[in-house]
Amino acid sequence: MSPVKTPHDFPETVDSLWLDAHLATLAGQTPYGIIEKGAIAVDQGRIVWLGPSSTLPTDAVESARSLHHLEYAWITPGLIDCHTHLVHAGNRAREFEMRLNGANYEEIARRGGGILSTVKAVRHATQAALYRQSSGRLKAMLAEGVTAVEIKSGYGLDTENELKMLRVARQLGRDFPITVMATFLGAHALPPEYAGRPDAYIDLVVEEMIPAIAAEGLATAVDAFCERIAFSPAQTERVFTTARQHGLRVKLHAEQLSDSNGAALAARFNALSADHLEHLNADGAAAMAAAGTVAVLLPGAFYFLKETRKPPVDLLRDQKIPMALSTDCNPGTSPTTSPLLMMNMACVNFGLTPAEALAGFTINAARALAIQAQRGTLEVGKQADFAVWDIETPAELAYRMGGNPCRLSVKAGEIVSRSAATERLQAPKGFSGKASRAKPQ
Repeated sequence: MSPVKTPHDFPETVDSLWLDAHLATLAGQTPYGIIEKGAIAVDQGRIVWLGPSSTLPTDAVESARSLHHLEYAWITPGLIDCHTHLVHAGNRAREFEMRLNGANYEEIARRGGGILSTVKAVRHATQAALYRQSSGRLKAMLAEGVTAVEIKSGYGLDTENELKMLRVARQLGRDFPITVMATFLGAHALPPEYAGRPDAYIDLVVEEMIPAIAAEGLATAVDAFCERIAFSPAQTERVFTTARQHGLRVKLHAEQLSDSNGAALAARFNALSADHLEHLNADGAAAMAAAGTVAVLLPGAFYFLKETRKPPVDLLRDQKIPMALSTDCNPGTSPTTSPLLMMNMACVNFGLTPAEALAGFTINAARALAIQAQRGTLEVGKQADFAVWDIETPAELAYRMGGNPCRLSVKAGEIVSRSAATERLQAPKGFSGKASRAKPQ
């Protein structure tokens, strides 16, 4: 953790001072990186001071243009959702019902279900309609403390519609107070017009789609689904090679349904992350550790698909591989926008500790998107993206199975989302939602 600045280092003026809070910085060597009875000073969108309130200089309050008394709520870094398919059209609730009534995959596919039903919906949706549907999901994440999100394409499966999805992602990032990192996932599934011709489709991905996306600056990374029902390691390697030629980082859906040695392949290309990993083997884990590739675990899909093989968490711990978590928000296998629920599932189903779960949605998620230099922890110099929680201990974030204790979401030092309870209360005791010099009564 960056050293806490001394009172003598405190700036002459700051934009805002956040007082009477407990801080879970997620920095340093201890779980959570706790500073009790702490304070944060923000100027020009960045943290310029943090530490125990007792070490604030006597004139700190007067130096702040606005004060926020938090009545000893907890502050964490803003949550980061590092693997989502948030931009999509329609839903697959009918398919969900069919499966619960005994229909198998083939029956569902014959009736128009499966991933291709989402592809059809995306292709038929206008860019405006796709934006409207996706913005509701983004708002839900923002209300639960998310300040950065990765959004994948992958439901267009042709150049026009993959570009459309990524343009929607870009527009969401412009219109909402949330950092959007876009990822191209053209190698997600085989479109119907290429049935039986996967190599020809990969030709389209590498010869047309990736160059077009790079030229327009629509993505920072390229993903692929390396699996027996999707694309082979050789086909995935072609995608990755082209991505790197165009200056794009790579990440991979790997080892979800079988061991395809995808994790080792991802590591060979210095992938940001390998995601799912239920069937990860020891050699793949060692390769990830050597390459610095983050493991992204997706408990929502594990739960929704009723999987029984868990990711090898002990192996990941032994290899000191950072474990990130994500909602995997998508219409088919993880229709959720709740990081908090995913924290609970990761603890109950995968055996993570609450501290590991919170790290999975903060510092390790930032590593999975290569944004850890600016986000993911509360440290001097980093962007002032944080969430304020009405909880008694950080473990409570993973403990509850419903509800949302996020009082405020803060982006670059500005309040961008308030809980409904906060909105209803005109003057919560000890807390001023607006900039104010009033002290707690």
